Amino acid sequence: METSKAKKVSYVIAGTLILLFLGLLYAWSIFRAPLSAVHTDWTPSQLSLIFTVSMICFCLGGFIAGKLMRFLKNQFIVLLAAAMLFVGFFVISRMEGADSASMFAVMIVCYGILCGLGVGFGYNAVISAVTKWFPGKQGLISGILLMGFGFGALILGSIVNSLIASSGIFNTFFYLALVIVAVLAVGSFFIKMPKAVQNAQSAVQGKNYTSAQMLKTSSFWCFFIWSVLLNSAGLLVINSAADIALAFSAPAVLGLIVSVLNGGGRVLFGTMYDHLGRAKTMTTNAFTVIIAGVCLFLGAATQNFVPILIGLLFTGVSYGGSPTASSFVINNFYGPKNYPVNFSISNFSLIPAALIGPMIASSLQESAAGAYDTTFIMMTVLAVCVLVMSFVVTARAKKDSLEA
Repeated sequence: METSKAKKVSYVIAGTLILLFLGLLYAWSIFRAPLSAVHTDWTPSQLSLIFTVSMICFCLGGFIAGKLMRFLKNQFIVLLAAAMLFVGFFVISRMEGADSASMFAVMIVCYGILCGLGVGFGYNAVISAVTKWFPGKQGLISGILLMGFGFGALILGSIVNSLIASSGIFNTFFYLALVIVAVLAVGSFFIKMPKAVQNAQSAVQGKNYTSAQMLKTSSFWCFFIWSVLLNSAGLLVINSAADIALAFSAPAVLGLIVSVLNGGGRVLFGTMYDHLGRAKTMTTNAFTVIIAGVCLFLGAATQNFVPILIGLLFTGVSYGGSPTASSFVINNFYGPKNYPVNFSISNFSLIPAALIGPMIASSLQESAAGAYDTTFIMMTVLAVCVLVMSFVVTARAKKDSLEA
């Protein structure tokens, strides 16, 4: 019996809501200031390490979840994610009054490892299941789901800030533990694989690559480099969007607008993948980064706010294209059978990008005495590299017989 349209839509809504709460992992900046106020001896490096560990474990969690999906239902994996996030946040909430060394160790284990793994479990389980219900619209659906993940910190951030102000950081972790386990537990009933997956494109390709086979293709590594370059270019600016706006006499709220467009970009590029295909969409994504970099540089050179505004808006949209590209390309190049594991492997591109982008941005701003001109030039250079890699991916895909 065919699943009704309303039921399929309910899967998308549930998946997006789950990812919205999982996206709180990216809200580390919300927790960072209150925690450093409690433990004043923590260094910036220690605080950054907690987030870095969470990002690494997020990628590892997605990979482990992909392996587990071979013999466990996606619903159960979401429940495992709920358990890990509950334990992580709950233990942190009980650490009020602990000494700095003990608290730091707990943050590494609970927020960094447990919550990072939990988010990776839930992220992969949701996207792998829900997109399968829409074989002809996987780009759009993955874009909607990823928009929810990207909006987690933005939408829930103000609520968390209010909770911290009224109830304190430790009580906030306790409330989050209860809410997240409830949302994921209820939402897990909507996270299930269809019994039969109709995927015309995969049928044409006629092959489902194992992870080992995928890793042996030059096309995968070219796409991986494309993703690293695109994410690095975006992170040069996105992490400092509010500061950039203020530096050019614009309201800091522009930083939030960039986040909104980042989420919107995921849906936009997801739709483009469905209708225009992989090559044209990746190329368009590259051009949006180039436009962003050029506009930002012109704004800095002329001290004109309008190009800065346009550049920030294009930055937000372009950055949203990377996660959607991973979902679409991995499924369409390498087949749906091993998609959960292969998709998680592609997400490891986040790790070098998270190190390269902020590191280059900090170095350039320090050498330029706080000016952003060289940062915008570097963004444009990386964007041109993204464009070149778009054509390389196409060439390598043809060589690997992945597309006509």
